[in-house]
Amino acid sequence: MSNFNVPTREEVSENNQAIFDNLQKAVGFVPNIYAGMGHSKNALGSYLQFSGAASSLTKKEKEVVDLAVSQLNGCRYCQSAHTATAKMNGFTDDQIIELRKGGASWDNKINILAQTAQRIAATKGQVGAEALDSFYTAGYTKENLVDLIMTIGIITITNLFHNVTEVPIDFPIAVEL
Repeated sequence: MSNFNVPTREEVSENNQAIFDNLQKAVGFVPNIYAGMGHSKNALGSYLQFSGAASSLTKKEKEVVDLAVSQLNGCRYCQSAHTATAKMNGFTDDQIIELRKGGASWDNKINILAQTAQRIAATKGQVGAEALDSFYTAGYTKENLVDLIMTIGIITITNLFHNVTEVPIDFPIAVEL
């Protein structure tokens, strides 16, 4: 059990209280991972700005990355949260399991994206020319590669945050693989 508490709205800075209010309106609740970041006056706002930035990757493609990297990093919170959001973005339960394993047998382009995301995260970016050639051959661009790396960085922040703090998971728990 975590000894890192999830602060309430009253326990965070004024700036974070406004962010909590916006999250409550947009999502219907303040996810514990975000609330936990509220211990810092600056981290939550900075994280949300970074994670909400424009990207050449679609929402579905970002979910692919989030699922594949969260599985690799062993983050149960993000596996659970992104299983829920992946369903909202049109992925089936079976597809989500496959994506978490780093593949997508039903779509070659998505398969390459999931594989490349896991390879970048697992090798700390030492992927080699063959992996990049496969990425580009699948139809991705240099812009997509930059945004893929950014997306990996964003999900890695929440993966590490949860793995260190163990804030309670407030999404339906994803199946263990």
